[in-house]
Amino acid sequence: MANKLVKTLLGTFGGLISTSLGKYIFIFIISLLPILELRGGLIAASLLKMPMWYSLLVCLCANILIIPFVLFLMESILNLLSKIKFFKRLIDWWKRKALKKQDVIEKYGYLGIMLFVAIPLPGSGAWTGCLLAVLLGLDKKKSFFAALLGVLIAAVIMLIFSYGILKGIVG
Repeated sequence: MANKLVKTLLGTFGGLISTSLGKYIFIFIISLLPILELRGGLIAASLLKMPMWYSLLVCLCANILIIPFVLFLMESILNLLSKIKFFKRLIDWWKRKALKKQDVIEKYGYLGIMLFVAIPLPGSGAWTGCLLAVLLGLDKKKSFFAALLGVLIAAVIMLIFSYGILKGIVG
């Protein structure tokens, strides 16, 4: 399955990832995307047999860039886009999905944000964790540091998975 995914990605992004710089741009873009984030970037880097530490740095930079964007700009952007029918449905769905995790955040506060961002599961991560902080009206500075710590923990977990466990399976 992993080989099929790599072949699909190579077909789609073959020109981009045919060079070293292109590979780094590719994992940077993956690490910026909601749902995939650093988790997807490090898996892609491992499958593309990229150097671990450079890949980690690129993926971390991209995933950390998301945090202030979501915390400080997302509310305004969502309000603006909500005026368009198509985007309103998409935004409402995303908010409902994020608010399903509300009880964890409310129970643990900023520790909850950190843990939510750190746990490498689909639907968790910096995008959703920061969106939850915004929707719940949490302090943006404290939320930033909680999300940052969560991203760093997720990076350690995903390094072990991507360059340890996954590398052993895929080779």
